[in-house]
Amino acid sequence: MLERNEDALRFLLERRSVSHKTLVAPVPSRAELDVILTAGARVPDHKMLEPFRFLVLEDAALDRLAEAAHARALELDLDLNMAEKARFSFANAPLSVAVVASLKPTDAIPDVEQTLAVGACCTSVLNAALASGWGANWITGWAAFDRGFLGEHLGLAEQEYVAGYIHIGTAPTVPSERKRPDLAAITTWVSD
Repeated sequence: MLERNEDALRFLLERRSVSHKTLVAPVPSRAELDVILTAGARVPDHKMLEPFRFLVLEDAALDRLAEAAHARALELDLDLNMAEKARFSFANAPLSVAVVASLKPTDAIPDVEQTLAVGACCTSVLNAALASGWGANWITGWAAFDRGFLGEHLGLAEQEYVAGYIHIGTAPTVPSERKRPDLAAITTWVSD
């Protein structure tokens, strides 16, 4: 039997994302981010396909993406609020890790299992950032899936998309608690 890790269990029971709207500098150093990404990549991954990769978005890249997202939203005839929200998401981020879903063509592992591994990777990057003392938030939105934006501005291949932009920075305040799922309402015990 494995040894119970009380600190890890307490962290998972108490973890809280920090709103991406409130994150500020400073951000993790490259060495600190290497630890976060290493933890993020250490997920269940059948046949070790690594159906994910990371794009670390910093400084001028975030400014460029903010303007590109705004322009692309208007090009897609999205309402002005969505265009501004996309711009703000990139412009306000002190640092962002785009977790790219890069599924591998294989008959051995179905796409759905690879997709689940990518989601686990996003969760692990988020939790590793939080466990390291940084504020972090996992967001998506249309800019994670729009082929035109992804290809032109992030250089993603046709079959790739962003499973999550994990914004990381300093939390200026402790995040407030929010309503959590009612365990009894979502759990069914099957005994026979």
